[in-house]
Amino acid sequence: MGLFKRNPFGHILFLKKWLIRIMGAMTHRRYRGFNELQIEGSEIFKTLPDNNVLFVSNHQTYFADVVAMFHVFNASLSGRTDSIKNIGYLWKPKLNLYYVAAKETMNAGLLARVLAYAGAITVERTWREKGQDVNRQVKMSDITNIKRALEDGWVITFPQGTTKPFKPIRKGTAHIIRQYKPIVIPIVIDGFRRSFDKKGIRIKKRNILQSMVIKEPLEFDYENDSIDDIVAKLEYAIEQHPSFLKVIPQEEIEAEEELNKKRQWEY
Repeated sequence: MGLFKRNPFGHILFLKKWLIRIMGAMTHRRYRGFNELQIEGSEIFKTLPDNNVLFVSNHQTYFADVVAMFHVFNASLSGRTDSIKNIGYLWKPKLNLYYVAAKETMNAGLLARVLAYAGAITVERTWREKGQDVNRQVKMSDITNIKRALEDGWVITFPQGTTKPFKPIRKGTAHIIRQYKPIVIPIVIDGFRRSFDKKGIRIKKRNILQSMVIKEPLEFDYENDSIDDIVAKLEYAIEQHPSFLKVIPQEEIEAEEELNKKRQWEY
């Protein structure tokens, strides 16, 4: 690798590699030490092509979810199935790994900007900004950047666009799937909102069992599936379809949210 070789977004790969190494070393104990991350299904990463793969996941914190995925993806690619033991896998991280994040979030402070350099594709929310509801058109440059990232490598997205559970999936993800036809891998995570604050930076409770389940690729009928059909498949795959509320009562979810708010000040 040339010292100043860049990816399609102009990021210097040598610098990105060292950012991932350093941030990975700093965060490893958050998933294997203070808490324990239980992984299932990571053997699939070794079978995937090097690009045009889209990972869709539910979302629990701003940063801890995607940092955990960087650990799991790289550990699996280096031969550690369902384990992030021994951080030697960070020495040769996958550099064409990206994640979709709100521009507002990734511009909020130095740490966010550092994390953005490690692989963020920043997009402007069409429905929310600075805590206020908005209604605006999708920027074509945002779609183009996601397309560019898929052409170069793997992309992680959180299609609900929020850390609140059981919120609707944004149709933009379905349009991207229909247009670019990537391999779509669902991921279901849990335990992160109990382990960390909302940003996923501060540990608020230790000895929490975190989990990450990587599922088989979704199948779509691009000739007959409507956008709503694709959205429904995504909701079921990441276990955020409203029918799951019959298994997990809404009152229990709301009670957990209130408890999480209190924990922000107790730990």
